[in-house]
Amino acid sequence: MALKKIKIENFKVFKEFELEFNSGLNILVGDNEVGKSTILEAIHLALTGMINGKYLNTELTQYLFNKDAVMEYITNVENGVSAKPPEIKIELFFENDNEVATFMGGINSDRDNDAVGLRCIIALEPSTSAEYDELVKTRSIKTLPLEYYDVSWFTFADKQISPKSIPIKSAMVDSSLARYQNGSDIYISRIVRQNLEPVDVVKIAQAHRKMRESFISDQSIEDINKKISSNAKITNKQISLSVELLSKNAWENSLITCIDTIPFHYIGKGEQCVIKTQLALADKKAKRAAVILMEEPENHLTHTRLNQLLEIVSLECEKQQVIISTHSSFVANKLGLENIILLGKGGKKCRLNCLSGDTHNFFKKVPGYDTLRLVLSKSAILVEGASDELVVQKAYMMNHNGKLPIADGIDVISVGTSFLRFLEIATQLEKRVAVITDNDGNIEALEKKYSEYIGEKTKNNIYISYDKNNYTPPPPSLSDYNYNTLESVMLEANDFNSINAILDNKYKTIDDLRKYMKSNKTEFALLIFEYSGNIKFPNYITEAINHVNQ
Repeated sequence: MALKKIKIENFKVFKEFELEFNSGLNILVGDNEVGKSTILEAIHLALTGMINGKYLNTELTQYLFNKDAVMEYITNVENGVSAKPPEIKIELFFENDNEVATFMGGINSDRDNDAVGLRCIIALEPSTSAEYDELVKTRSIKTLPLEYYDVSWFTFADKQISPKSIPIKSAMVDSSLARYQNGSDIYISRIVRQNLEPVDVVKIAQAHRKMRESFISDQSIEDINKKISSNAKITNKQISLSVELLSKNAWENSLITCIDTIPFHYIGKGEQCVIKTQLALADKKAKRAAVILMEEPENHLTHTRLNQLLEIVSLECEKQQVIISTHSSFVANKLGLENIILLGKGGKKCRLNCLSGDTHNFFKKVPGYDTLRLVLSKSAILVEGASDELVVQKAYMMNHNGKLPIADGIDVISVGTSFLRFLEIATQLEKRVAVITDNDGNIEALEKKYSEYIGEKTKNNIYISYDKNNYTPPPPSLSDYNYNTLESVMLEANDFNSINAILDNKYKTIDDLRKYMKSNKTEFALLIFEYSGNIKFPNYITEAINHVNQ
């Protein structure tokens, strides 16, 4: 069983939103405030009735409702305009399966009689409508009248259900913050309820009761209670110490999980994240009936530990559905760019499932590339290395009042020699991108390499920028020297004296200067970046900057 689709109405950032899922792995990426966490929360709420680790009935707040919908409603009430209080609706569409066959019906927003799923609705309770109508007449509503609201669940067959009867469950793993006062509580419950047999649960409950009874009947406790009663003069009633007799499942709140004898909530956040994930993925029932929701797994984990966690997720997601939100390129690359769902402002979304298999495999095997920097940027300039990055940023700053390109949403990204891999991503996203590359004295070979992006196949959003000249001088010239790198072209754009001045006039000949630039690319680029005087840049760098700044 797995989720096929979610539809959200008036929940947090989403006034109306719809998203389809893969049956295996789904990776949500996007800027802050686009709704990645909201999607995970909506799924978890609809499947379990819980939010922030607590049941919604005790956590219902106006801040769960879409702000625009709330303000529109309050404004209408104040102006005497008839207005229906905003409702939160979350629809989950399931893949058809025998265990959810009774959830099939046409009561869904798609009006699809063959759809299988449920509706979670937070709305005005019908039985309170008379009281609510009287309240509206006063025009004094400044906030949502949540005291008249109720939460209900219905199948697409319009049968009212409770979250406990939903055969698909979700496990929320959030390492980004400590959402639970006691991280053990919810996970000890998971271990007991989903990994133990009923007979084991009974044994634990009996052992807990015996422990409680032993405390009460202990001679030292009896003596202490007599002492308290004899000294307490404020009442004629007996005062004593005891153990609280709570609900029949009180033992769940009394037990804690320990890792190497240390309570679970005292171990490191990173280790908590790994253990929570392993518990969820190893759950016997979850193997066939769970959605694993993971919020930014990269938090609190070292590179090595994160890699281990992702290996576990990669192996297990073939058996069950996993939905992950992340800002980490490493996570996205390792788990597969084909699984990315890019979320934008206003509910916009885009997928990267059309990339070639070679590109998917490349980034999985070499996951250190900053692919999400390209995915999340407004536009980007791709360069080969750190020295090119510094020079390009300096060129941008000199023409934009000292601003770095990132201040305008333009990311300058070092991609090594993997330009074509990144261009494939840019093509899928229709991202405005410029490539700045050396011609290395072989313009024909360069143009052949980028033949899909230049000449007749030029794409509006992609610009391949390179120097159209070959600067190799006639003999006598330096042997084994590339005269067509960025450093040498910078020398051509300026002159020997100008570049030598940046280097405190250390070099007497142009050949000595060239040798220094070849052996000290990054150091030279850093001097260019920090130089406060006037300096010229090759035309092809300016052209690339102009392209991405449109």
